[in-house]
Amino acid sequence: MSRGTDGLLPSGLHALVWRPEGPALKGWRGIGLRAVRTLLVLLRDLFEGQLTLRAMSLVYTTLLSIVPLLALSFSVLKAFGVHDQIQPLLLNLLAPLGEQGAVIARQIGDFIVNINVGVLGAVGLGLLLYTAISLVQKIEESLNHIWHIPQPRQWGERFSRYLTVLMVGPILVFSALGLTAAVLNASIVKRLLEVGLFGQGLQLAGRLAPYALVIFAFAFVYRFIPNTRVRLVPALIGGIVGGVGWQTAGWLFAMFVASSGQYAAIYSGFAILVLFMIWLYLSWLVLLFGASVTFYLQHPEYLVPQIGEPRLSNRMRERIGLAAMVMATSRFAEGEKPITSTGFTQALAVPLHVLQVVLDALCKSGLLVRTADDPPGLTPARDPALISVAQVLDAVRSAGESGFIAPLDAPVPDAVEEALRGMQTAIESALGGTSLQALARRAEPDRADPAL
Repeated sequence: MSRGTDGLLPSGLHALVWRPEGPALKGWRGIGLRAVRTLLVLLRDLFEGQLTLRAMSLVYTTLLSIVPLLALSFSVLKAFGVHDQIQPLLLNLLAPLGEQGAVIARQIGDFIVNINVGVLGAVGLGLLLYTAISLVQKIEESLNHIWHIPQPRQWGERFSRYLTVLMVGPILVFSALGLTAAVLNASIVKRLLEVGLFGQGLQLAGRLAPYALVIFAFAFVYRFIPNTRVRLVPALIGGIVGGVGWQTAGWLFAMFVASSGQYAAIYSGFAILVLFMIWLYLSWLVLLFGASVTFYLQHPEYLVPQIGEPRLSNRMRERIGLAAMVMATSRFAEGEKPITSTGFTQALAVPLHVLQVVLDALCKSGLLVRTADDPPGLTPARDPALISVAQVLDAVRSAGESGFIAPLDAPVPDAVEEALRGMQTAIESALGGTSLQALARRAEPDRADPAL
């Protein structure tokens, strides 16, 4: 259960920050308020432990898969004659560990070189691939959790994407690094470096290039790994936050390592492993934090003081359920592509984990059906003219009654039963057998359909 942001601010300031915005709060005031809310929600996510738990899980998976992953990359890069670049890359990634980082990089390099893929056999090679793929799969699961996406990609697509990342990714990375080095060593560039202000600008660009590569790497992960459509601008902003945060964390951690001689005295020979695990944890935590920034930028409807388990009132279920069915019906009638869960979220300004309760109820009742697209769309399961508004209301109101408690079987006084029957009769009489198709036609003038 999420503990919310109540403990992060005094009560008066909390009420000021989370008060209803209203239509007048726009411009810089609105941007500033949204920035404050985003910061508070990000801190809440850190304090409640979900990001930290995911980061620790990724540390464990990294320890298991780093050697197979690098061995696979080594085999691919060896075919292109650039396998010698792995060691310098490891040294850069482990630079915050100081001298200990060089020791770990050398040991990992020795493991990679000593792996003989030819003697592993089919089973050994399969385990090697599975261990390497498991890290990418764990990253996707963590990002899907941040984006509140319950459905992973299909197995076939996941396998092809993971292999593409593992096989083509290293080639592109090291090709970019080699191209950059070749450009900087070109004679014309060397002459330009000697030209006063222009040369200083090129030198500054050269110093900023590592930061740019890290930022674009983070932005690439945020845009393409989650099983949803991530817009470019939020991904870039998240990449900037993540990339700058990672570089800053590396600088601070290097200072910590330089002044933490007591770790060697306490842990002795295990000090290297302990520092390595701490740095892995910080790296994954920064990556997940940047992913959260990307998510809240794209979905500001999640900027609320507390998000716990979905607990909707019957009134909210009815409003959301009817609105979702009308939107799906309008798309169906116009012959347009079915709307996705993300499209519903953006159109209704309701968090996906709350909306999903209603959508699942409509699907289980046979009123909506998910398409085979990726991501899946939702469309009426049958002719909207044969679906009554009363059926939609009954489906969302009775969601969850098939569990351990069956309300209809619970003994109640006759007066209560009679009152409930009267209420149901009044609802059906007031609706007059209105079909979903008729309701969608009446809602057509004020239709606000997202292009998703």
